[in-house]
Amino acid sequence: MLACGHALDSHAVPPLATADDGVPIAFEEHGTGVPVLLIAGQATGMHGWGPFARALAEDQRVIAFDHRGIGGSGSGDPASYSTRLFADDALAVLDAAGVSAAHVVGHSMGGRVAQWLAAEHPSRVRRLVLIGTTWSDRAGGPGERRDPAVIADLLSGDRERMLPLFFDAAWAEANPEAVTGFFDRVASRPALRGHFAASRDHDASGALGRIRAETLVIHGTRDALTPVAHARLLAEAIPHSRLLELDARHGLHLDTPAVLEAVAAFLAAP
Repeated sequence: MLACGHALDSHAVPPLATADDGVPIAFEEHGTGVPVLLIAGQATGMHGWGPFARALAEDQRVIAFDHRGIGGSGSGDPASYSTRLFADDALAVLDAAGVSAAHVVGHSMGGRVAQWLAAEHPSRVRRLVLIGTTWSDRAGGPGERRDPAVIADLLSGDRERMLPLFFDAAWAEANPEAVTGFFDRVASRPALRGHFAASRDHDASGALGRIRAETLVIHGTRDALTPVAHARLLAEAIPHSRLLELDARHGLHLDTPAVLEAVAAFLAAP
């Protein structure tokens, strides 16, 4: 197993949802109010939401979960991983939590998962927030593709190489607990490979037109992992959407206060 993560309450045993194929999916919830489902990025545990989740939980019922293969969730077969399968897992979490419909916030690969959830189960999604994501790595032109060196940094597992892709250096230095929560996880190498393949192979281009939820697309203009052109294409393809571009990197939900402000206002709007 790789780098161990940590729980918000190390003595608490998270509840488990059961996926369609029997895989247990660990989740947690905090706060009261309208339910908000947080869907984390590739190979990222539910505790990676850190201060963003805690702030939302002041006014909302926030639900977060570990993707299969990560943290407290079961692994299943990593060769079968896909963003559509992860969306089914998210649906199982909503069912286990007794939630008929929730606002859904997805970051990076979690945004890809959220696209399927909103397109294929529209009655379960109130409003949709997509942060630092795309409908496909192949969207856009050749100049909008990720630099192979960036992908190498992402796959290295070396936090020092990955950190500049996600966070502002000054913020990271001032918030070591949030950085650790984001990068630390329990996962096997097959699960990590499965997550990478699921994210890489995602293509929801044919489904975006079926999304009925009002959607806020948020993206950093300095995002090297997912160039901002992808967000513009995504916002154009989703019927009821708007785009917010910010001077930020890929981990903007943590290091850029304007993201939390925008999300909270969007979810609270009548």
